[in-house]
Amino acid sequence: MRLWLILGAASAFLSVAAGAFGAHALRARLTPDLLTIFETGARYHMYHSLGLIAIGLLSQVRPSPLLNNAGWAMTVGILLFSGSLYALALSGVRALGAITPVGGLGFLAGWLLFAIAAWRQTG
Repeated sequence: MRLWLILGAASAFLSVAAGAFGAHALRARLTPDLLTIFETGARYHMYHSLGLIAIGLLSQVRPSPLLNNAGWAMTVGILLFSGSLYALALSGVRALGAITPVGGLGFLAGWLLFAIAAWRQTG
C-alpha cells in the first residue's frame, strides 16, 4: 500500500526535524538526562519510519493484511513510544514514561507481523 510509503516518508521527515530540534534548540534548555530521553524518542522514531517504508515496499510487491496490521502497529508504536518520550523530555513529567512500554509493544507487534508476512510470502 502506498499509504505506508507516504506515512513512512512523512514520519522520517518528522523524525529528522525532531532530532535537529533536540540537537540545536533543546541542548541548552534540557538537562542531559532529558535530552537523552528526547534523542531516544527521535532515534526510535526514525527506525520505525524506515520500518513503515519497508512495509510499504513489500506491500507493493505482495499485499497482505499482515503487512497492513504491521504498519498500524508501528504507527501506534511511534505515537506512543516516541511521543511519550518527546512529551516527557519537554515537560519533565516522569509519569509519561508509563506510556512508553505500550508503544514498545506496538513496535514489537509490528516487527513480528512483518516477519510473519515476509515468511509467508517467501515460503
